[in-house]
Amino acid sequence: MNYVIDISVVIPVYGCVDSLKILYNRIANTLMKITKNFEIIMINDASPDNAWSTILQLSHEDNRVRGINLSRNFGQHRAITAGIDHARGDWVVVMDCDLQDQPEEIIKLYNKAQEGFHIVVGKRAERQDSFLKKMNSKLFYTLYNYLTDIEVNSSISNFGIYSKSVIDTLRHFKEQNRSFGLFVVWSGFSRVEIDINHAKREIGETSYTFKKLFNLATDSIVSHSNKPLKISVKLGFFLSFFSIMYAFWLVISYFIWSTPIEGWTSLIVSMYFLSGLIIASIGMASLYIGKIFDEVKNRPLYIIQDTTFKEGSREK
Repeated sequence: MNYVIDISVVIPVYGCVDSLKILYNRIANTLMKITKNFEIIMINDASPDNAWSTILQLSHEDNRVRGINLSRNFGQHRAITAGIDHARGDWVVVMDCDLQDQPEEIIKLYNKAQEGFHIVVGKRAERQDSFLKKMNSKLFYTLYNYLTDIEVNSSISNFGIYSKSVIDTLRHFKEQNRSFGLFVVWSGFSRVEIDINHAKREIGETSYTFKKLFNLATDSIVSHSNKPLKISVKLGFFLSFFSIMYAFWLVISYFIWSTPIEGWTSLIVSMYFLSGLIIASIGMASLYIGKIFDEVKNRPLYIIQDTTFKEGSREK
């Protein structure tokens, strides 16, 4: 295809093989109302349900479907990175493969973008997720917003449309710890959030367990802020000040009121308390050192095993 691509749709694929054909049909029918010049990029992130064979079939039936098969599971955000690195459209839509992001909402996002915005993201006014998932998401963003001083709404996901300028900028982000949505916020381009319809998940189950969400939260906070280190320093100064004041009070009590100084129990408790804080502070610093170690290794963000557009195996 040598013609100009107006819209690219980037879809990381994991655990949703049963929804791919339905997703393709709905996206194609939706985009045809905007332009005939579009592409659908599906990135197989080592999906355990043999999703790659379905992507190959879709690509064979419609050459506007471009498939990327990663050599192993690199995670959702690295799969998105692989997709946007190969997107050729003037506008790029990023969405999930589980049909909770409804393809018909792309028209709404695109029309809003034509008003002059570089970034238009969907806000799930009525999020159709389980109570536990919504609670975990709310907790994550509350903690993230506090520790990074960046306001991110928990009703916002990756589903949105992004201009070529935004995508070209994001291609320069080579951090190992990746979060597409947070990179978009950091980029600072003109942005608007609009209400969209969010569907219930009818096929498959979410791959984001509590453990994965916790690891994502830790990586995102450590990668975007050093505020936890500052909190550790402030806590250390506070405890030192409190210890000095307490010691001063004990001396006064002893000489003025002859109050005996308490024995080993309070001393041991204090030692355990302070030792725990010291170990926690060292652990916090170690997290940052570990992330620095990951960055300096400069390993590829992803490795491509196969593509449907004959680019062969290569790494980024």
